[in-house]
Amino acid sequence: MTDTTILDRPLDATALIADMGARARAAARILAAAPTADKARALRAAAARVRAAAPVILAANDGDVAAGEANGLSPAMLDRLRLDPQRLAGIAAALEDVAALPDPVGRTIDEAVRPNGLKLARVRVPLGVIGIIYESRPNVTADAGALALMSGNAVILRGGSEAIHTSRAIHAAMLAGLADAGLPADAIQLVRVTDRAAVGAMLRAEGLIDIMIPRGGKSLVARVQAEARVPVLAHLDGINHLYIDAAADPAKATALAVNAKMRRTGVCGATETLLLDRAYPEPAPILAALIDAGCELRGDAAARALDPRVLPASAEDWDTEYLDAICAVAFVDGAAGAMAHIAAHASHHTDAIVTEDAATAERFLAGVDSAIVMWNASTQFADGGEFGLGAEIGISTGRLHARGPVALEGLTTYKWLVRGTGQTRP
Repeated sequence: MTDTTILDRPLDATALIADMGARARAAARILAAAPTADKARALRAAAARVRAAAPVILAANDGDVAAGEANGLSPAMLDRLRLDPQRLAGIAAALEDVAALPDPVGRTIDEAVRPNGLKLARVRVPLGVIGIIYESRPNVTADAGALALMSGNAVILRGGSEAIHTSRAIHAAMLAGLADAGLPADAIQLVRVTDRAAVGAMLRAEGLIDIMIPRGGKSLVARVQAEARVPVLAHLDGINHLYIDAAADPAKATALAVNAKMRRTGVCGATETLLLDRAYPEPAPILAALIDAGCELRGDAAARALDPRVLPASAEDWDTEYLDAICAVAFVDGAAGAMAHIAAHASHHTDAIVTEDAATAERFLAGVDSAIVMWNASTQFADGGEFGLGAEIGISTGRLHARGPVALEGLTTYKWLVRGTGQTRP
């Protein structure tokens, strides 16, 4: 069965996903054995196809953005949805970056020889068929397809209805790249229906889909975790903190605070809470710089005393991912106070310290239980591309299988290879 149209009417979602899953499984067997050169060639061809299709993709995106504005999408969602020539060029470049990465499939993790002469090795292998559900971000169509392909997996993509036309245009370019390299089109499939029954069918597709990856808001992730009958690799809220220590360099602290919050407010790596050491000597300029940059501050009593433009923070503000030009501000008692606040309110995504005291920084790095912990760097660097991973499928805030930016290695598992010479067990 081939999906060639976008449908929003009710459908037999179970049959649709069963068909897609069967085709994905067949493609996954081919990809698992595909040479690195073939996978890389497909991604380079896809990048060229994306560039060639730029007018079509951008026109489709204009339509999605216009519909999103008419439907009242938030500024953060619109920012994630919107493409321009520069962002589209970045999507194409990311495909080439993934093509240039070392192939994890077949890599030996470790080896050992047992006293009886058995030779053991753990070797990386693909996960199989990956299902990915995401909102707003059309770039995920390319990033997820590229990472799945290069790691030897087939993927079924279900993007948000608000980006359906953009995702479909990017997907067409990806398929053309696969065809150019002689790889199966079923390796990267896009659910072309907006009926939410398709999401439920994917979550119940035990035996067809090996792992589900949700990439979106809290309600989406919660639904996937509650309903999935297959393993889930979750990406939760980015309630990220930037802590300004008493020993921070003032110029560095101000620049980092503004960049971490305001560079792009709609990304999951944006700082949502600024923590200031009560002993930091120059807090007022940091608050003023954020406000002057267009950020609404919601602070505790100490923050409001410094600048009358700071609004009072409610209890909910410490637990909110704004994805907007809004930042909570609190004063704390040193690094210990910052770590206590983070432990109580963070989503274990990304947290950072600004300080020139190396000992304090190391205590923070060791003591904060987040997937990414930074010292003297903007939380906006929480990105697979910035980590040298080419792209990312998302940032996992869990503790099992993969944590932090999930890229090629995170989309593999391993198997044991045992080589003997006729050993029998006594």
